[in-house]
Amino acid sequence: MSEEYIVDVDHVTIRFNLASEKVDNLKEYVIRLLKHQLMFQEFLAVKDVSLKIRPGEAWGLIGINGSGKSTLLKAISGIMKPYKGTITVRGSISPLIELGAGFDPNMTARENIYLNGAVLGHSKKFMAEHFDEIVEFAGIEKFLDSPIKNFSSGMKARLGFAVATVVKPDVLIVDEVLAVGDVRFRKKCMKRMEELLDGGTTLLFVSHNIEQVRSLCTHALWLDHGDTVMSGPAKEVCAKYIEAMEAADVKESKDKKKTE
Repeated sequence: MSEEYIVDVDHVTIRFNLASEKVDNLKEYVIRLLKHQLMFQEFLAVKDVSLKIRPGEAWGLIGINGSGKSTLLKAISGIMKPYKGTITVRGSISPLIELGAGFDPNMTARENIYLNGAVLGHSKKFMAEHFDEIVEFAGIEKFLDSPIKNFSSGMKARLGFAVATVVKPDVLIVDEVLAVGDVRFRKKCMKRMEELLDGGTTLLFVSHNIEQVRSLCTHALWLDHGDTVMSGPAKEVCAKYIEAMEAADVKESKDKKKTE
């Protein structure tokens, strides 16, 4: 990997095996699987994608649901391995990919702060030193001793973001976390990410809010059904994406009128 790149995704393909037949319940699924009676079909979630990111760059990943954005981020985070190709990352990663990931739902928020910190590689001493800062950013002072399972999606997102960004990571991965929570929280998160970018952090950011991508990111990757449609400056890629979505809406509207 060239030293100039902090993230190098080289011709990556990610494959899943999907059951090709309908199975009515879990018991039948297990029985047929053990008897080798269950047929699978190959599904490529990401297809021969390459992406080279320099330190300090902010990349937005855009595309409709099912385009492969989250799957690619999971592979970059090390959560899953590619079927083909290689992924190399230099430095520390703080991934915010799945809401509540790294939290134990039955443990309190207080306990989960230390647990999530340990998952990210932080010591108990470090987390204790930054505990008040995390709690204040998340705005959960009154709920520290409540189990996470009682938290709203917005509260989980606030806490996860606060822990993930308490220290400047080399690479921050954010997947749709800003889709939950109120406007005030989203503004706080955007400001925190801008501060991290100013400090040299590299950002990979998934959002269906194209305005957020355009304002925060310098570059963008547009995926569609696992394929790369376009990669380059964020404003250019976002403009082409919006144009394509509007054209698709017009076509859908015309097709609908024809069937009425």
